[in-house]
Amino acid sequence: MKVLIIEDDPLHRSYLSEAIRAALPECDGVLEAENGGAGERLARDCKSAHIVMDLQMSVRNGIEAARTIWKERPETRILFWSNYSDEAYVRGVSRIVPVGAVYGYVLKSASDDRLKLALRSIFIESQCVIDREVRGMQQRSLGTINGFTEAEYEILVDIALGLTDRAIAHRRNLSVRSVQNRLQQLYIKLGVYQPLGGQSDEGRFNLRARAIAVALLRKLLNHSALERAEADLSAWLARQPHN
Repeated sequence: MKVLIIEDDPLHRSYLSEAIRAALPECDGVLEAENGGAGERLARDCKSAHIVMDLQMSVRNGIEAARTIWKERPETRILFWSNYSDEAYVRGVSRIVPVGAVYGYVLKSASDDRLKLALRSIFIESQCVIDREVRGMQQRSLGTINGFTEAEYEILVDIALGLTDRAIAHRRNLSVRSVQNRLQQLYIKLGVYQPLGGQSDEGRFNLRARAIAVALLRKLLNHSALERAEADLSAWLARQPHN
């Protein structure tokens, strides 16, 4: 068994290499890549089936790299090792995991023993391992009362990209009224409609701008999520007929 590490911090790569060798006596080689792009190429060239990957990397982030790797080899087992449990990252990972894939999401703050247990569980025992904090975020993000449905989250991303109600309706194959209804639910869950000093937020704020600001403060959106969304939007626009 060979394990591929995709991590841009050399100290973290060294730590992971030691942890892998300690946890997996079956491992006869550790490969290293310093960013997501290099990791994709190495995974492709070496047909890597076992990968430990950071999420936030400067050249190409872990979610984009994992999406490419899983698209080419959906049976690949990936352990995401990250500092972040933000909803944007958790949703980003959840949206790309292939059906039936074995994967894990462990925070870098976890103990050495926790990391080693995750490595064995995923790579040897074929069991998914998700840190409790991340699992809690997954459950909250999938809730329909305090959390957001996937449809509502898509609308949030679309308004962050600057799309109008009509453009969102066209892109999501909805009526304009349906888009407006989802926006209203989104505003309610973000607290935008709550009265403030006798004056409603609706009269005090531009609701779209306020919703995006609150989403960023609550870490529902981040740079990586918006970067991916912008790339998806550009691909969608390129497919549209030109008048």
